[in-house]
Amino acid sequence: MTTTPSAAAPLPEFAAELRSGLDGQARFDPGTRALYATDASNYRRVPAGVVFPRHDNDVAATLAVARAHRLPVTSRGAGTSIAGNAAGVGLVLDFSRHMNTILDIDPQRRLARVQPGVVLDTLRSAAAPYGLTFGPDPSTHSRCTLGGMIGNNSCGTHSVAWGKTVDNVRELDVLLSDGTRLQAGPTSAAELEALCARGDRTGRLYQALRGLADDVGDEVRRSFPELTRRVSGYNLDQLLPENGFHLGRALVGTEGSCATLLGATVELVESPRSRAMVVLGFADTYAAADEVTRLRDLDTLAIEGLSAELVDVVAHRNPDSPALRLLPGGRSWLLVETGGHEPGEAEAAAQRIVRALGDRAETVVHTDPTRMAALWKIREEGSGYSTRMADGSERWSGWEDAAVPPQHLGAYLREFDALLDRFGLRGVTYGHYGDGCIHVRIDFELRSATGAADYRAFLESAADLVTDYGGSVSGEHGDGQARSELLSRMYPPEIISAFERFKAAFDPEDLLNPGHIVHPRPLDADLRVLVAPPRIPSRTMLALHHDDGDMAPATRRCVGIGKCLNSSGGVMCPSYRATRDEKHSTRGRAHLLFEMLAGTTVTGGWRSTEVHDALDLCLSCKGCKTDCPVGVDMATYKAEFLHQHYRNRLRPAAHYSMGFLPLWLAAGQYVPHVINRVLAGRMAPILKRLGGLAPERDLPALASQTLRAWWDRHRRAGGGAGPSGGERLVLFPDTFTNHFDPRIGRDAITAMEALGQSVELPPGQVCCGLTWHSTGQLEVARAVVRRTARVLRPQVQAGMPVVGLEPSCTAFLRNDALELAPHDPDVAALAGATKTFAEWAEPTRRHWQQTPSETVPEALVQRHCHQYAEMGFASDRAILEASGVQARVLDSGCCGLAGNFGFERGHYDVSMACAEDSLLPAVRAAEDGTEVVADGFSCRTQLRQALGTEPVHLATLVARALGVAGSC
Repeated sequence: MTTTPSAAAPLPEFAAELRSGLDGQARFDPGTRALYATDASNYRRVPAGVVFPRHDNDVAATLAVARAHRLPVTSRGAGTSIAGNAAGVGLVLDFSRHMNTILDIDPQRRLARVQPGVVLDTLRSAAAPYGLTFGPDPSTHSRCTLGGMIGNNSCGTHSVAWGKTVDNVRELDVLLSDGTRLQAGPTSAAELEALCARGDRTGRLYQALRGLADDVGDEVRRSFPELTRRVSGYNLDQLLPENGFHLGRALVGTEGSCATLLGATVELVESPRSRAMVVLGFADTYAAADEVTRLRDLDTLAIEGLSAELVDVVAHRNPDSPALRLLPGGRSWLLVETGGHEPGEAEAAAQRIVRALGDRAETVVHTDPTRMAALWKIREEGSGYSTRMADGSERWSGWEDAAVPPQHLGAYLREFDALLDRFGLRGVTYGHYGDGCIHVRIDFELRSATGAADYRAFLESAADLVTDYGGSVSGEHGDGQARSELLSRMYPPEIISAFERFKAAFDPEDLLNPGHIVHPRPLDADLRVLVAPPRIPSRTMLALHHDDGDMAPATRRCVGIGKCLNSSGGVMCPSYRATRDEKHSTRGRAHLLFEMLAGTTVTGGWRSTEVHDALDLCLSCKGCKTDCPVGVDMATYKAEFLHQHYRNRLRPAAHYSMGFLPLWLAAGQYVPHVINRVLAGRMAPILKRLGGLAPERDLPALASQTLRAWWDRHRRAGGGAGPSGGERLVLFPDTFTNHFDPRIGRDAITAMEALGQSVELPPGQVCCGLTWHSTGQLEVARAVVRRTARVLRPQVQAGMPVVGLEPSCTAFLRNDALELAPHDPDVAALAGATKTFAEWAEPTRRHWQQTPSETVPEALVQRHCHQYAEMGFASDRAILEASGVQARVLDSGCCGLAGNFGFERGHYDVSMACAEDSLLPAVRAAEDGTEVVADGFSCRTQLRQALGTEPVHLATLVARALGVAGSC
C-alpha cells in the first residue's frame, strides 16, 4: 500500500540556511505551500516557503535570509484577509502558531502589550475582568490576530463608538527589511528633531518621513476623504503635526509592506456593563440606509445592516434558526446596539431610538444576551452565508467593503444597485451602515477570461462611483491585490507618488509584501479559480446534492474566512484545536482538495499524499457541515477521497477491522464471553497490531446478550404488542446498541410500551453502513444501506416511524444514505421515516405521569456531533426538561473518539487531546451526583475509558421518568 506524493522539487538553496537560524519551523513541502497559497480572497499566489517564528530573533533571521536571496516576505496572522493582503510568492511569516502571547495588561492606563499572533478574542477575554475591551471587533474576532488587524487597519461592528484599529494603537515594535528595529509611536517636535539629527538608519528614515510630510501635508489635507472609514492607502495623515507625527499609526494599514510587526501596545476601552439592541425593519435597503444619519445622532454603539437576501440564505440553511423569529417585519433590517454603565441605561437608550423612529420602521427591543447573540451571529457570518445562495449560485468578494459618508449611503446604494444591473450582476449587501461601509458578495464569473475582464470593468466603475461620493474603495479590509490598483482613481497623482516615497523610506528594496498599495499587481491577475482550474476528473460517487456530484464546486465552498480556526465554542474543528496546524483545519483540507484537483502544486491526483495526510486526522464529526457558514462537509469529502484513493488497492488494516465491524460482531454474538476473554487477554496486543488499532485503547466488551436476542424473548413473553390503537413504530437496532449497550435499547422499548406504543424491530438484519462509509468503502456502504431499506420497506410503507438510538446511525439514515443511493426510492422513504428517540418522544410528554424522585436532578449533556450537525437538539431539550432534569448542555465539540477514528493506530494522542479540549475537564469539574448524558456510543466509550464515568442515554432518563428503567 503506497500513496503518491507530489513531485518533490529540490529544496530551494536558501532552505538549509534559513532552517539553521531558526528555533521555529520552516516548511517548503508542496502541501504547506499549497495551504498558504491563498487567504480569504479571490487570489492564489504559491509561496516558496512558510516560516513559523518562535520569537523576534526568528523573524530577524528570516528577513536576513530574504535580503540575501532577494525573497519577498509576507506577514500573516489568521489568513482571513479578503483582498489578498496575505498571499505572497516568497516567504510567508505565520505569527499565529508561536508568537501569540499577551505580554502585559495595564488596567489603570488601559493599555495592553501583545505579540502579533494574539487572537482578538483572547485579548478581549483577558481584558474583561477589568471591565475593558479592545474596541475594533471584526466579524472574525474569534480567530483574527492583532497583527492582522494592525496590518489591515481593521474596524468591526463597534467602530461607530470606538473607531478603527489605527485609533486604538499606542506604539508598534517593528523590524525593517534591513534589520533595523524601531519603536514607532507619537513623536513630539523636540523628539522628531533629535531623531532626524541621528546619522544612522533610524535618523535617515525620520528625515525622509519629515520631508514627505512637509512636501505633501497640504495635499493630504485636501485629498484624504473626510470619512471615518477611510482605510485605503497609507495613513500619511498621521505624519501631520496636528496628529503628533505618530509613526506607529502611520504604519497601521500598511499590510506588512513597510515593516514587519514584532509587537504592539494597544489602547483598551471601557466595556459597557449593560447592552440592548433595537432591531428596525424597513421595506428595503434604501429606506434603512436613509435613516442612518438620524441614528448616528442618538446614543449608539453599533448600527449594522442586514438585507433580505442574506436573511433568506440563513432561512434556507437553517429554517429553525431562532434568530429569524427575532426580526420584526420588513425586507431590510438595522441592528442598533446601545450601552450603559448602569442597569437599565441601555434599554432606556434603545427606547429613545424607538420613539425617534416612530412609524418609519417596525421595531423590537432585545435585552436578553442570548437573543442578541443569535442576531449578531447572522451579521458576523454574513461573508460566509452570502457566498452560496439558496439557488446554489456562487458569490465572491472583490468589491467587498467600500465606504461612503453615512449621509450619502442611501443614494450610493441606489446607484450601486443600478451599476450591478448594468453589468448583469447580483449582490448580497450587509455591513456597517452606521459608518457607511457596505459589504457585498457578487456573482462574478471568475472562471473565464471574459469573466475576469468583466470583473475588472465592474471594479473600476464601482471605484469611480464611490469616489464620486467622497468615499474609500476600502473601508475595512485594506487594499491588498483587489484594490491597490484602484487607488489612482481615489487619490490624485501627488498622493500616489507620496505613497511610493513612504514605502521606499521603509523598504527601499521592495522586499515586504510587494505589489500591495504601491506598484500594484493587476487586480485581475492570480484569480484563484481562473489560474487553477480542475485538471483531473472531479465527478464523485457520492451525490453531493448541493454541488451536483462534483468535488470542484464543493471545494470552492471554502472561501477562507476561517471559522474552523476558532479555539472554543461549537464543534468545528476538533483536529485543528488539538494540533493548531492549518492542514488539520476544515479550511486547510478544503484548500488542499482544491489544489489536488488543480494538479500543479499538489500532484498525484486522488492518490495525493498531502491530501491523505491532512484528512487522516479528520474525525468526520460533521461539525463543519453546520458550523461552517458555507456548509463545507469535510466528513463527506473524506469518505469520497478515501473511496477514490484506495480504489482497486489494498487498504489499511483498520479499514477492514473497523469498516467491517458489523460483520465481525455478528459473527461473535454467539460466543461473547469467549470474545471478551480474548480481547482482554494476551492476544489483545497482537490483534490490535494486526487490525491497525491503537495499542493504548481498550477494546469494548460485547454484551452477554444482544438487543435482538433479548427482543425475541421479550416478544415471546408478550412484549411489544402494545394496546389496541397504539401507534406502531420500529426501533432501529444499530450495531453499537445491539452488541455493546443493549440495555439502552431495552430502556427505550419499555418506555415506548409504557406510553402505549406497539414496538417492532426490523424483520431481518439491518445496518446503516456507517462504518464502511467512514472508511471510504462506498460500494459496500451503498449495498448495505439499500439492503436495509428493502428489509424495512413493509414497515415504512405502513407509515411506521423508524426510531434510532445511536445518533451517528440515525443521521446516516436520514442524510448520508441519500448521498449514497440518491435514486433509490426505498432509501428515500426510509430517510423520511427516520426519527431520533427525542423526536419520537417529544409529542408523548402530555401522557407522562409525575416525574419520580429517582430522576437525577442535574446532568451534563454531551451532544453527539452528528446530531448537532444533522438533526438539531430542540426535541432533546424538551425531553430533558420533561424528565425533570436540570441539564447543562456542553458546548464542547467532539468527544475525540469519533467512531473508528480514536481506535485507529496513530490517532490516540489527537483523540485524547480533543477530549481534553473541554469535555473531560467539564465532567471532572462537575459536582458529585451529576449525571452525564451521552447518546453516542463513542462519547460514552471515551468517557468510560478516560474517567471511569458511566454515562446514560436519553432513553434511560425517559424510562426513569416513567418508572420503568431496567424493568426488563
